[in-house]
Amino acid sequence: MEAKNTVLEVMKKEGKALSAGQIAEKSGLDRKEIDKAMKALKKEELIVSPKRCYWEPKK
Repeated sequence: MEAKNTVLEVMKKEGKALSAGQIAEKSGLDRKEIDKAMKALKKEELIVSPKRCYWEPKK
C-alpha cells in the first residue's frame, strides 16, 4: 500500500500535526485513500493524535 508511505512521508516532511484535508492538499491523493491509509497507520501505531482530527508520526 503506497498511500500509507506517502501519508507518512508528508507528515514527516511537514514536521507538525496535520489533518487529513491538509495531507490531501499536500500529497495529491484522494481523501478516501488517505483515510484508509491513516486507519492502517493508526492500527500499526505509527501515527498519534496530539489534538482532535490532527495526526503526526509517532516519535
